[in-house]
Amino acid sequence: MIIIAGLGNPGEKYKDTRHNVGFQIIDQIAKENNFPDFKLSKKFNSLISEKILKKEKMVLLKPQTFINESGKAIRKIMDFYKINLENLFVIHDDIDIVFGKIKIVKARGSAGHKGVDSIIKEIGTKNFTRFRVGIQPEKGKPKNPEKFVLQKFNKEEKKITKEVIKRMMKEMKERLEK
Repeated sequence: MIIIAGLGNPGEKYKDTRHNVGFQIIDQIAKENNFPDFKLSKKFNSLISEKILKKEKMVLLKPQTFINESGKAIRKIMDFYKINLENLFVIHDDIDIVFGKIKIVKARGSAGHKGVDSIIKEIGTKNFTRFRVGIQPEKGKPKNPEKFVLQKFNKEEKKITKEVIKRMMKEMKERLEK
């Protein structure tokens, strides 16, 4: 079984914000691979969609905790299904990476991302794969990153975000086929 978790904040208020790019990518993975509609799992405090792909069960997960507590939801599902860390993939925004860029890392610290901090704390290790999606403006890191990440993408950024999501999909497929 493979778990792909996209990080974000629940609710309409945060829907198209920079901090929710993980949810946006998870939604696109579901759409392009004909996953069933997401359903709320109270047991895992997450929106979940499951499907068998290439003879392997895949679970798409959107924790319904706030992003800073994402680890609680991820730990619950990992414990329940006894998931190997090799089969956990986390997608999240990253203010330290220039907008439009993607970095794939494994066994690295959180670099200050509170959602990733929460996952590392809850599962007791940093030994999982992360897809870091850059949201930093070209002019550099904003003075108030907490406010910046909760802003919605502008029209031009939305176009670029669609391209980033396409690249992410390609990267994700390559990783899953290994």
